[in-house]
Amino acid sequence: MTLNLERRALITGASSGIGKATALAFAEAGIHLALVSRSRSRLDAVAEQARQFGVKVQVCPVDLAEVAQVRSQIATIADEFTPLDILVNNAGMGYTGSLIDMPLADWQQVLNLNVTSVLQCIQGVLPGMRQRHQGTIINVASIAAHQTFPDWGAYCVSKFGLLALSKTLAAEERAHGIRVITVSPGSVNTPIWDTDTVQADFDRTQMLTPQVVAQSILHAALVPQEAVIEELILMPNTGTF
Repeated sequence: MTLNLERRALITGASSGIGKATALAFAEAGIHLALVSRSRSRLDAVAEQARQFGVKVQVCPVDLAEVAQVRSQIATIADEFTPLDILVNNAGMGYTGSLIDMPLADWQQVLNLNVTSVLQCIQGVLPGMRQRHQGTIINVASIAAHQTFPDWGAYCVSKFGLLALSKTLAAEERAHGIRVITVSPGSVNTPIWDTDTVQADFDRTQMLTPQVVAQSILHAALVPQEAVIEELILMPNTGTF
């Protein structure tokens, strides 16, 4: 699928999982890319694959956990990679553990990466989008933005918060021609299940694949500018989590 109109997208968490799959889906659709993640080497590998579709790809190593620096770093990328049409806030972390035992530092880490860094990314791109009276911001949330799960309290709070951020942003920016989309997948078979902060024993073969989620993100991004898919909940066909 090739677009007649050139578009540019910035994708966070682009080195693996949903972010990587979205980068490749966007590249195949002819969308130029700015890829953000911590690891330059892993981003370079994704960029090499994406460039095979003939698009321009800029690699941008940023540690989104360093929230005080994120806004200025993303603003710089957006200024260099202009005009930026699409922002996909995909980066985030999982966390399991009961609320009664959760250390404050862990709580703050989850909220910083899953909510605060998203706000900072949004603030980095909004001025340019407002100036052009056009832009699409896609926030990747979770089914945990709509229902709670025991031992996933901090994660659920962060995703409920992200959904509220999206809804408020949509109300504020609609008059400026900016669309805000929330994509909430059920469980997705990504490296999040292999991280030290997640202890869960699920059948990953029954989960969504990153590629399926990426196609849904691409579809939402390419809806004609006069319309918007405000919320998209994507669940595995098996009907579980």
